[in-house]
Amino acid sequence: MTNARRGPVSRVAMLSAHTSPLEQPGNGDAGGMNVYVLELARRLAARDVAVEIFTRATSSQLPPIMEPHPGVTVRHVDAGPYEALTKGDLPAQLCTFVRDVLRVEAAHDSGYYDVIHSHYWLSGQVGTVARERWSVPLVHSMHTMAKVKNASLAEGDAAEPIGRLLGEEQIVELADRLIANTADEARQLVDMYAADPAKVEVVHPGVDLAVFGPRDQAASRARLGLPHGGDILLFAGRIQPLKAPDVLLKAAAALVAARLERRADLAVVIVGGPSGTGLERPRALETLAAELGIADLIRFVPTVTQSQLADYYAAASLVCVPSYNESFGLVALEAQACGTPVVAAAVGGLTTAVRDGVSGLLVPGHEPGDYAEAFESILSVPARRAMLSRGARTHAASFGWDETAEQTLEVYARALAKLYPVPSVVSL
Repeated sequence: MTNARRGPVSRVAMLSAHTSPLEQPGNGDAGGMNVYVLELARRLAARDVAVEIFTRATSSQLPPIMEPHPGVTVRHVDAGPYEALTKGDLPAQLCTFVRDVLRVEAAHDSGYYDVIHSHYWLSGQVGTVARERWSVPLVHSMHTMAKVKNASLAEGDAAEPIGRLLGEEQIVELADRLIANTADEARQLVDMYAADPAKVEVVHPGVDLAVFGPRDQAASRARLGLPHGGDILLFAGRIQPLKAPDVLLKAAAALVAARLERRADLAVVIVGGPSGTGLERPRALETLAAELGIADLIRFVPTVTQSQLADYYAAASLVCVPSYNESFGLVALEAQACGTPVVAAAVGGLTTAVRDGVSGLLVPGHEPGDYAEAFESILSVPARRAMLSRGARTHAASFGWDETAEQTLEVYARALAKLYPVPSVVSL
């Protein structure tokens, strides 16, 4: 198929095969990528770009088509059993997913979509097929990469399979543009996947500053039923070895051991649900807390809405993000937007999401004692916490989804221009 026209982008086919952007972040496979896809789609739609998101149906009760926001359509594609499929089962369902994606475009005139934007490697595999069928550019966002994850596995975590590694290599070769969340991710694409540097572009994710912003700490604690006084350490995210919530528990135990009087005024809140290999031991953190002798300090909270999550951020004295790898780390950015300092591992995108010494502290490695020292350096010096709180708000304010959308549109335009260059005019 040939396609002579190419003007401004007006319609994007967005692929999110393995998890729906409408799912509650923090449960199962739903996380920062879900937020990314929906927020980007909303901001593109506000710029008169129609976005159709294709995702796998996980229930027979889901309508085939939903419109969560004006200009944003979510299409639930039947591909395999609705339930009981893990992420590892999904590659076998991609042929069915591809078929139904292609059917939608076939019902329209040629050139219905201007650009394909795929998210995560499973969607990228679908995108490479659609690209050839529709003759439009494929823009791909990795979000996480198998080679990066396998290079820094958490204890007890499983390595990503060879099928994913090969699939990612194919996508890197075939995509017209690769969007990296940070300069660090861009380097990884080039160094570890031999990506063409000319195809790699850095676009930072954003934060919804209308939802995540400064709130009164006392009021937030009251709404959540948390202690009015004392210090609260918070972890928010999927409960799995990659996210390392165990590091926070061990650090909290070390904090209490170093200063016994802290036990009377310390609480640790874990917000989120089991995911990935964490599903194999859903009560592992509760067992660990008991073994550490701090079970009375821990509160486990199921996943919550974005507005409630903002209350948890505001209620916390600090937020801990000790992940073994993060392509960016939206939790860190959201917490900082609420004015809460972050103590995070100095890995991946967290080195961009957190300004060390300005909006929080970055800790090399995953030694609990090092995190305990970082906690103490913030909690025991109110003036330092106040300084980091101000820096956190300022830092987060520079990451808005509107800027993300504008830069992404520019990437789309360059991908189109590369695939369909404008013929030069020769004057006679």
